[in-house]
Amino acid sequence: MAFEINEIDETRAPLLDHLIELRARLVRSVIALMIGFGVCLYFADPILGFLVQPLKDAFPDGEGQLIFTKLPEIFFVELKVALFGGFMVSFPIIANQLWAFVAPGLYANEKKAFLPFLLATPVLFIGGASLAYYIVMPTAFRWFLGFGGEAGGLEVQALPAAGEYLGLVMQFILAFGLTFLLPVLLMLLHRAGIVTRAQLAGARRYVIVGIVALGAIVTPPDPGSQVILAVPLLLLFEGSLLLMRLQERTMKRSAEAAEGSAEAEADAGAAIETGAESEESGNQSAE
Repeated sequence: MAFEINEIDETRAPLLDHLIELRARLVRSVIALMIGFGVCLYFADPILGFLVQPLKDAFPDGEGQLIFTKLPEIFFVELKVALFGGFMVSFPIIANQLWAFVAPGLYANEKKAFLPFLLATPVLFIGGASLAYYIVMPTAFRWFLGFGGEAGGLEVQALPAAGEYLGLVMQFILAFGLTFLLPVLLMLLHRAGIVTRAQLAGARRYVIVGIVALGAIVTPPDPGSQVILAVPLLLLFEGSLLLMRLQERTMKRSAEAAEGSAEAEADAGAAIETGAESEESGNQSAE
């Protein structure tokens, strides 16, 4: 038996098509990021002023200041601000490109199941980032500034550097924004059948310890921000369990409906077959 070798391996054609499409999606995402970066670089000063506002509010009136100890520091701070803002601005386009690449490989019911998670991701991230900006950062900064005063006859004064402050702000925003995606992760794992609601409910005490430890890791070492992060995460975890219960009920009803439809089709087929046999017997009796 001879093996036939084609000039072009047909099994590679779909893979090459997917790689070409992936490259196109990545190029569009990078272009969107660069455009967002350019726009945010033009407005870097107002954006930096917005990010500095929690620190300004934490200082007494007229006493706050932000310094830079290296000549190029403020330049790189503005670049980081522009890149950070550009990613936030271009994220909807990047997410849309990701969805456009993945969606053709999904069935209709899988698209319906995945689309709510895609819509909930930016909402939860913005919610976590807003909590960090409007509540956590002012509270944490006032707590940090409370250590100023006098020590050994010398005045201890806070002189935050621009680069370090921006890194702290980005840590707060990203930490709270990403950790608020916990329900999306849990619901996807539940939808995929990797974990069940009963397993998560049984591991509740370990989850609480893990959330507290996560709050201690991703936030600065002040108890206020750790508590403010841990409490919403616990509420989101309990809300995820409730959504899982509703999801299980919906899946159960869908399975029962599908089973009922299959039984009805089987009964209809059996009735048709019985009628055909009866008709054939009647014809044979007439003959």
